[in-house]
Amino acid sequence: MIWYVLAVVLGLALIGAVAALIITERRARPPKPVAASAAVVGREALDVVNAGLRRLTGECLRSGRSLPDLYAVVYSEERLALLLAGAEEAAPAPWTAEADGERWTISPDDLHRPGPEGEPALPYALTVTVGLDGPDRVLVDLSRAAGPVSVTGPDKEVRSLVQAVVTEALAGPVGALAEVTLVGSLADGRLLSGDEPRTSRLHDAASLEEAFATVAASAGTGAPEPGSPDVTQIFRLIEGSSRIAVQGEAPHLFVVDASQLPRREGALAGLRRGDALLVLGEAPTGWRWRADEDGSLDTGPLGLEITRHAGRLA
Repeated sequence: MIWYVLAVVLGLALIGAVAALIITERRARPPKPVAASAAVVGREALDVVNAGLRRLTGECLRSGRSLPDLYAVVYSEERLALLLAGAEEAAPAPWTAEADGERWTISPDDLHRPGPEGEPALPYALTVTVGLDGPDRVLVDLSRAAGPVSVTGPDKEVRSLVQAVVTEALAGPVGALAEVTLVGSLADGRLLSGDEPRTSRLHDAASLEEAFATVAASAGTGAPEPGSPDVTQIFRLIEGSSRIAVQGEAPHLFVVDASQLPRREGALAGLRRGDALLVLGEAPTGWRWRADEDGSLDTGPLGLEITRHAGRLA
């Protein structure tokens, strides 16, 4: 009987010790944040992304390798991740390849170490914030869309998202030399808040045809060849234009309302590879996104989860 009581007491003591250990372990391991920190939402996050993209171009130029087909960037305070349309398992140092080469990551601390820098403007100058995925900031390179990027949903949500994208392209460090043209009714000044810094990189045009013609005349370049073999994965909606020379033309973002999007065949042939067309409303082809009333964003074929779009970050 004594041994039985002793066994029970020892058993209870062991259970208590295990429970205490579990509780201590849980307390020692901080939970993953469910909301983005101020450092992720603020301007300093764009400085980190810019440093990372410049470091990437610098490493690729130094080693003589092609730039990767990057279509998105995900940033948390712990790491910067590049999402690639075409898997590449051999990432240049100090980057680390993950997910079978479809994701390259780097610690922000590694960006402060000596290394080559690339050009600040190209070829990722149209990489802009689309929103947050919980604690992470998500950016997308709009120039990788083989066609328009259309945003549907409640007018307030659509306009706030597009306004945030245009503002970041003009004022953010990543798009330091990117050009933006507001087309048709969007050129009346009501799309932007008026608080944006004045810049010669913001243009307007009466029509998309006029906008394309103006850019082609100033650049002296023609339209991209249709059916280019550089078109890569993600349902073949991501254009593999990463082989653009870093010293090439600065990319151009055109913004137009869907009601003024020309529907005739070949109307978008003037969109150069490396440029992007952002449409408020539904477009027949390209990337189709939807901004919802709860602030989330459906990125369609990209499959990126956005819990709070860029227009809700201010």
